[in-house]
Formats: sequence, structure tokens, C-alpha cells
Amino acid sequence: MTCVTNTGSPLKYAQRPIWRVQGEVGVKTSDQVAEEVPIAMLCNDRSYAVMMATPGDLDDFALGFSLTEGLIHHPDQLLDVQTNSYVEGISLSMQVASEAPVNSLSTDDQRLLPGRSGCGICGTRQLEDLVRQPLPVADVRSFSAHALRHALATLNQHQPINDATGSMHAAAWADANGDTQITREDVGRHNALDKLIGALRRKATNPVDGFVLISSRASYEMIAKAASAGVSMIAAISAPTALAIDLARGAGICLVGFSQPQRYNIYTYPERLI
Repeated sequence: MTCVTNTGSPLKYAQRPIWRVQGEVGVKTSDQVAEEVPIAMLCNDRSYAVMMATPGDLDDFALGFSLTEGLIHHPDQLLDVQTNSYVEGISLSMQVASEAPVNSLSTDDQRLLPGRSGCGICGTRQLEDLVRQPLPVADVRSFSAHALRHALATLNQHQPINDATGSMHAAAWADANGDTQITREDVGRHNALDKLIGALRRKATNPVDGFVLISSRASYEMIAKAASAGVSMIAAISAPTALAIDLARGAGICLVGFSQPQRYNIYTYPERLI
């Protein structure tokens, strides 16, 4: 592969020509569409996975992915991240400490397939590798219904790339007042959450001091990622799955679904949303 550059920030969306049709009239114009590129994740020069993702906030992605995949236990075990852009995609070369868990993995433990932007578990070899039970969240908090409603009502204001393209997922962290402090966007919901978790850890923000909003459904792997990061409440715009509810209950996470400013369903620990 020919390296194009290893500096700068890749564009998160592009312009493409389209025909815009209204009724019987079509007009040739252009539109902004989200970028989606293959991102190769390498740990200590060993290939681990290829993910389809939006090429932005890549340092956050590297840290969040490493934490939620169990490649490292602590942020300081990620020593360095080098980003290189190629014609074919982007590589994230991560150097991790010798004591990091990834160094004890065999080649059988690495992901075998590319991860689609909508896939958080692609390439997992065995069922026992997939259905993992995270440790219960160590610290839990209660939040006001007003804070949740406020965060939901203002979520769209924190999604500039989705506003431009209409095709992005978002994961956001709001404080106890419901004010959104950090948002990350990606074409993949799992990637957006990984980026958010990475941003929280890089900013030394304690996840339990607030709660997480996701613009997608709450699937098993989304709850598993949240639990691994110590998130104690997560609100999804769409529905949760049965397995996600069971996992949230076991992990001590208050799970909210079908979340809108004026209505939502609480699936676990309703006493924490007051």
C-alpha cells in the first residue's frame, strides 16, 4: 500500500452529485454524504481487526475500542497511536504496554473478519467469546427525569455531521443537569460509543457523574461496552433487546429505551430515574 499522509484530520463527509426529485421535477445538484472507510486496528504491529467507520476522532476511537475490547485495562496502557492514511483506508497502529491483556492473546483470539459499520461483534470466533458478562458497575447514581428530558430535547443540537448528512449515529454523555458535554458521531453505532468512551477517559471524566445517550437501539454489545466503561445509566432512542435488558440488569445499569423528551420506557432500575 502507498501511504498518502499521516498528518491532518480526514474529512468526515464528502460531496456527491445527485438528482433531487420532488413530485414530477428532478434537479441535478450535489449533496453531503457521510464518509465510511476501512480502519485497520493494529496492536504492537500485530493486526487485530478492520472496522468500517467514519474517519474522525480516531485517537478517541483507538482508546475506546482498546478498552471495550479488553485489549487494555487502563488508558495509560495505550502508549502511542500512529495514524496513517492510504488509498485503501486508514491504519491505527497502537503501541500498548507489555502488561496489557492483548499481549497474552493468541492469533485465534483476534478478529477474523472485517467489522461492518453496523456490527460490533463481527469476527468473533466462539460463542463463549461473545456472550461475556461484564463486572457490575462499581458506582451507580440516580438522575432526575428533568435532566434526561433536557438531554434528549437538545441531542440533535450536538450532531453536526448528522445534520449535514442525515446518516450518522451519535453517542453523547450528559452531566447530572442533563447538559450534553461530549458527543461523538460515526456511521456505526458501536464506533460512536467507542469514540465517546475514549473521549471520556482521555478527558478524565467519570462516566457515573452523568449518563449516556445513544441514537440507536440498545443491543447486547452496546450495553456490554457501556458496562466495561463504568456507565451506570444509558438511554437509547430506539428499543433494547431482551439480552441487552438482562445484561443491563446483571451489570447494574439503568436502561431506558424508546427515549423521547416526553415519553420513555425504563427497563431496569427505575428507582434511579426520579
